[in-house]
Amino acid sequence: MSKKLVAFFSASGITKTLAERLAEAVKGELYEIIPETPYTPDDLNWLDKKSRSSLEMADKSSRPPLADKNADVAGADIVFVGFPLWWYREPSIIDTFLEAYDFAGKTIVPFCTSGSSDIGETAVRIREIVGNNTKVVSGRRFSANATITQLKEWYAKFERKLR
Repeated sequence: MSKKLVAFFSASGITKTLAERLAEAVKGELYEIIPETPYTPDDLNWLDKKSRSSLEMADKSSRPPLADKNADVAGADIVFVGFPLWWYREPSIIDTFLEAYDFAGKTIVPFCTSGSSDIGETAVRIREIVGNNTKVVSGRRFSANATITQLKEWYAKFERKLR
């Protein structure tokens, strides 16, 4: 049986709720990706081109520092990486997280929350960051009210492919 880690970043709590349900559904360890400097509501104002999140997302090399690097990535076989979609992709703090650990030999499964946007090419970007020694599956966007049963069914579908 593989050990699972559900690592997530949540700016407003929606992704956190989903990550908690997913950890329960897959019997995984939960880890919150926390930025060194927390995001304020003003930082998240996507209508303001000078807001922190807007500036980070406009600069593909932006890597906001992490509060810690204590995720048990080394002990996991499958790492679920969760986040809200920002500007149709993963937030820059996710890129920081991915660059902070060695994912060689592991499987990364992205999952995200969004009001309407699809997960898009996120798996491609994640694969570019972690390299070819890591399997990255396509992942999925979920609504905030996804149930544990729905998450179990989703995991069961791709778990068969991992064997």
